[in-house]
Amino acid sequence: MRIGVTYDLRADYLAMGYSPEETAEFDSEITIAAICEALEGLGHEPVRIGGIRKLAERLVAGERWDGVFNFCEGLKGVAREAQVPALLEAYDIPYVFSDPLTLALTLDKGMAKRVVRDAGVPTADFAVIERIEDAAKVALPYPLFLKPVAEGSGKGVGDRSKVGDAAALRAVAADLLARFAQPVLAETFLPGREFTVGIIGTGEDAEVLGVSEIVPKDKFVGAGYGFENKETGWEEKVDIVCARGPEAAAAGKVAFAAWRALRCRDGGRIDIRCDANGAPHFIEVNPLAGLRPKHSDLCLIADDAGHSYQDLIGLIMAAFFKRHPELKARGRAAA
Repeated sequence: MRIGVTYDLRADYLAMGYSPEETAEFDSEITIAAICEALEGLGHEPVRIGGIRKLAERLVAGERWDGVFNFCEGLKGVAREAQVPALLEAYDIPYVFSDPLTLALTLDKGMAKRVVRDAGVPTADFAVIERIEDAAKVALPYPLFLKPVAEGSGKGVGDRSKVGDAAALRAVAADLLARFAQPVLAETFLPGREFTVGIIGTGEDAEVLGVSEIVPKDKFVGAGYGFENKETGWEEKVDIVCARGPEAAAAGKVAFAAWRALRCRDGGRIDIRCDANGAPHFIEVNPLAGLRPKHSDLCLIADDAGHSYQDLIGLIMAAFFKRHPELKARGRAAA
């Protein structure tokens, strides 16, 4: 089956002059090559496409694929992750991972927290600061944790993110508003263990693949798993270990409930943090989770569960094909 692969290659954007932080969500050549190799190993014909502009050019030129492995993060706007799937839907081309509604919703951490909270999923109390004057209106007990409302890969999270008073809240909020030109999420700080939960599947067919714990080391920066901890010398700053036991199981249940509430599809990852009593709370979801072999959290979770990289891509594709039985039938007919 001919499967297009959409992606944003980090090296391309670095060459255009974008900074390491601006390109943190984009992918390496190692990742894209691994995805294509896995798809080929599963019996498909992977076709590299690239980002949304290249996708648009090829669609207008008349090129089509049986399906698309959509791995595009997008560059501009709060709905940037939704742009490629929306375009594919306009051309009636099925694609892997979540739909435009879910991708736009989950990129906005405040909106996602409202939805999961309404669904009864525990999440820390929060406020959204859209302009600096809003900082004075935040009526939550300190300490608080601040981050941009619509960034990934720990962007905007650092050694100043945890604030203990109104002056620090205003200063950090002002800095984030200026740097990222988007609202700031202020949450009640959760001091407990931090987990990341891998999930495969859609709706009632979804299941927890595994749970990892983020364990800070001596050189860990700040009070959150932010950009500096993820990007530079992460091996000296954090351990990512397979997590088992009652608290990890509880984290998996909360993550699963959030996955269902947000209508995520095929595969991804949800971050969970516990309060002082060990109760897990939803932090955020990554419906386009990193897939760099032996590096990305979802890949490490799959390794711990005994799955090879090709197995992981196969599980994701199986979930996609379950949503599109017509493609499986077409594949059998072609064979």
